[in-house]
Amino acid sequence: MWGVFPLYWTLLAPAGAVEILAHRVFWSLAVMVALVFILRRRAQFGAILANPRTRSILGLGAVVISINWAGFIWGVNNGFVVEVSLGYFINPLVTVLMGVFILGEQLRAWQWVAMAIAGAAVVGLTVELGRPPWVALVLAFSFGSYGLAKKKANAGAVEGLAFETMLIAPIALGYIIALGSQGQSSFGAAGSGHAWLLVSTGIVTAIPLICFGAAATRVSMTTLGLLQYLAPSIQFVLGVFIFDEAMPAIRLAGYVLVWIALAIFTFESVNHRRRQLRLAVQASAL
Repeated sequence: MWGVFPLYWTLLAPAGAVEILAHRVFWSLAVMVALVFILRRRAQFGAILANPRTRSILGLGAVVISINWAGFIWGVNNGFVVEVSLGYFINPLVTVLMGVFILGEQLRAWQWVAMAIAGAAVVGLTVELGRPPWVALVLAFSFGSYGLAKKKANAGAVEGLAFETMLIAPIALGYIIALGSQGQSSFGAAGSGHAWLLVSTGIVTAIPLICFGAAATRVSMTTLGLLQYLAPSIQFVLGVFIFDEAMPAIRLAGYVLVWIALAIFTFESVNHRRRQLRLAVQASAL
C-alpha cells in the first residue's frame, strides 16, 4: 500500500504539502476514533491514557510520524519520488540497526552480508545524487524511530494510532481553520471531488499504519526492517515509468544491489526457519 501512495498524493493538488498533512492528521483521527468504538477497543485506549510510559513513547511516535508524513508529501508533490524511494531503502537499514544496537537483536552471518551489500548500495546512491539526500534521510530516520517507538510502546495498533493522532490533531485543525479564514484553503474551493480526496486521507493513512503497528509487535525489528524494501521498490518503478524521473546506469546499479541484498536476506531467513522447524520436529520425536 505504501508503495503506490505517490499515485494518490499527486491527486491532491492544488493543496500544498502542509495543508495535505493537516487534513491527513485530522481525518485520520476521525477514522481511528470510529474504529476504537466499532472494534470495542475503548478499554485498551483507556489503558494507554492511564499509563504514563506508554503515553510518552506514543507521544514521541506522534512527532516523528508527523515529520515523516510531511517529508513524504513534500517529496512526492515536488518531483522527488525517486529520492523518496531512496529514503525508504535507507529506512530498513536504520530499522535493522536499531534492532541490533538498541534492542539487542542478533544478525546471522548471511544477514550481515545482506546488510553490507545494501549499505554499500545506499552509499553509492547517495554519492550518485551529488548532494546530501535530505528528503531521503528525514524519511529514513523518522520512520525508523517510529517503528522503534511502536515496538517499545507495545500498544494495540488501533488504539495506539488513535492516541497518536489525538495528540497532534488539535494543531492540524487549528491550521485548517486558519487557512480557511484567510481564504487560502483548497478544501471546498477546488470542487467536491478534491474535498472528498482530502477527507479520504484518513482512510488511506490509517489502513497501512494499522497493519504496520500490528506487525511491529509481532515480528522482530530485523524482519520488519528488511521487509520494508518492498514499498520503495514499487515507488522506484513509479518514479521511473510513471513520473519519468531520470535513472542513470549508476543509480540503477545501486538499486539492483539493494534488491540482491533483499534476496539474500529472504533466502537465508527461509532456510533458517526450515532448519528451526526440522530441529523442533526431531526434538519432539525424541
